[in-house]
Amino acid sequence: MLTAFARAFRTPDLRKKLLFTLFIIVVFRLGSIIPTPNVNVKVLKETADAAKESNNLYGLVDLFSGGALLKLSIFALGIMPYITASIILQLLTVVIPRLEALKKEGQAGTTKITQYTRYLTIGLAILQATGIVAMASTGQLFSGVSGSDDILYETGLFPIITMVICMVAGTSVIMWLGELITDRGVGNGMSLLIFTQVVAVFPAQFWSIYKTQNGFVFAVVLLVGLAIMAGVVFVEQAQRRIPVQYAKRMVGRRMYGGTSTYIPLKVNQAGIIPIIFASSLLYLPILATQLWPNTKWLQKIQPYLQQDNPWHMAIFFVFIIFFTYFYVAITFNPTEVADNMKKYGGFIPGIRPGRPTAEYLDFVLTRITTPGALYLGLVSLIPMVAFALLNATQDFPFGGASILIIVGVGLDTVKQIESQLQQRNYEGFLR
Repeated sequence: MLTAFARAFRTPDLRKKLLFTLFIIVVFRLGSIIPTPNVNVKVLKETADAAKESNNLYGLVDLFSGGALLKLSIFALGIMPYITASIILQLLTVVIPRLEALKKEGQAGTTKITQYTRYLTIGLAILQATGIVAMASTGQLFSGVSGSDDILYETGLFPIITMVICMVAGTSVIMWLGELITDRGVGNGMSLLIFTQVVAVFPAQFWSIYKTQNGFVFAVVLLVGLAIMAGVVFVEQAQRRIPVQYAKRMVGRRMYGGTSTYIPLKVNQAGIIPIIFASSLLYLPILATQLWPNTKWLQKIQPYLQQDNPWHMAIFFVFIIFFTYFYVAITFNPTEVADNMKKYGGFIPGIRPGRPTAEYLDFVLTRITTPGALYLGLVSLIPMVAFALLNATQDFPFGGASILIIVGVGLDTVKQIESQLQQRNYEGFLR
């Protein structure tokens, strides 16, 4: 990997793309530390630190914003509104025929769906920013922490609207920065910004472990983290290759087909989406306990909502397995794949085209999704087990969605750099 980066910096045009990507990332991080108007930065920092010590949930929520959410910066919402909008549009594509037709139109349809995603992102950003600012103005953002009522200088209508506009504008700028990286940089812009948000909190997490624990525990955490990362890399690269043979056919005076290829079915076909779904669903009762703290039945279930509670871990694990199967069933349609193969003269050796091929693909996908779902569930439980058994803080850096994002985006970016290097190295043979 290091060799690939060294060769990339020796290539002039690729070096420009890499430097441009780094510049955008620096701009993105600068926006994450600039507070919105009307925020008392000193009181906010003290209150946020106290909240993270009393409730691990704040550290988990802050992870996906790169530390910007609990600072109420102009980039406080981060890339999450765009991710949520993308997931919603992807799910609606299966339900709404108009969106499904747009998806099949190629580049023009994809551009239209991207435009809808942007509009939905702005709408979600307005809702989230309004909710966060309203909770900050009423002292409910850090419920139960002293000083949470003094985060904002003023709680009038105009200051609140100004803060909401700044946060929504920040989300729009983040979308633009991500598209700039995709068009003029290296890798997928949105994925790299998510990667940046997750990695940004790692130095503080390591330093917290080093201060609160001794050097031996810090070294053990590093070794365990490297082992976890190696295991995640192994599983993320694992795939079942279904061989596909295309028969020869004449189109006009040309002959097509006669080639062999394969359908790669990854063990982790769903990515980190099931973890996001499960976390969001479990966050709803926690949010309800903060909004209505005097409700009796919410007070009874509140102990079970703590991350170190065994019931919380079990429910979280079951939700991840369920959403893994749910998301894979939505995103991969065996019947559609089988019909496309039949249309272009493709077949799986030993399997008849059409319905038998669809049933075979569904059988293989169901079997391969089982270890993928268990793997996602176990990786997601690593931080919770650390909380419960090792008495770790919310700063435990390895496991969960963070390690999956780091490995996934890192592998994808390195592959894109290597592919661009191969194009330039093989240029002389293609002439």
